[in-house]
Amino acid sequence: MTDATGRCTWCGTDPLYVAYHDNEWGVPEYDPRALWEKLVLDGFQAGLSWITILRKRDSFRECFEGFDPERVARWGEPEIARALQNPGIIRHRGKIEATVTGARIYLEIEGSEGFSPFIWSFVGGRPIQNSLTSMKEVQAKTPESEAMAKALKKRGFKFCGPVITYAFMQACGLVNDHMIQCPQHARVKALSPAG
Repeated sequence: MTDATGRCTWCGTDPLYVAYHDNEWGVPEYDPRALWEKLVLDGFQAGLSWITILRKRDSFRECFEGFDPERVARWGEPEIARALQNPGIIRHRGKIEATVTGARIYLEIEGSEGFSPFIWSFVGGRPIQNSLTSMKEVQAKTPESEAMAKALKKRGFKFCGPVITYAFMQACGLVNDHMIQCPQHARVKALSPAG
């Protein structure tokens, strides 16, 4: 469904959420570091609402050193303990440790095949363009998100089940799930490679 402006209704009226919807969500992301950051944040979202993560995103970025994977990969117990004391993030030891492990895995993938090509391989390198007219049509997971979750877990990532990976795919524009009536649907589609 869409609101009076045609915007997808899931973002409500919170200015932060509306700006996220209008400027970020669904826009194809190819930067490998940005993709890793969004995957980490979607993992932290597990069991929570996205607006909670969005409100804490700047604190997450500060805590995890700008999501610089080379720096986070060197973290040990002192850095993890410091993060656990940070009230600006979700203080979940398992998710913090998974971020450190994920940074190491990211560096391995980036060094061998490239993290962005790896992520985009699950949609054949091009965004899936859905033509949704109702929020009821939005899926929680897809065969592509299941394949991505399986591959990420096989590499050692955690907090990346098929529902989380589908939310990640939506956020990073691997799939365009803006309602067809939403002005962002056409904008995001125009940003996608032709093919």
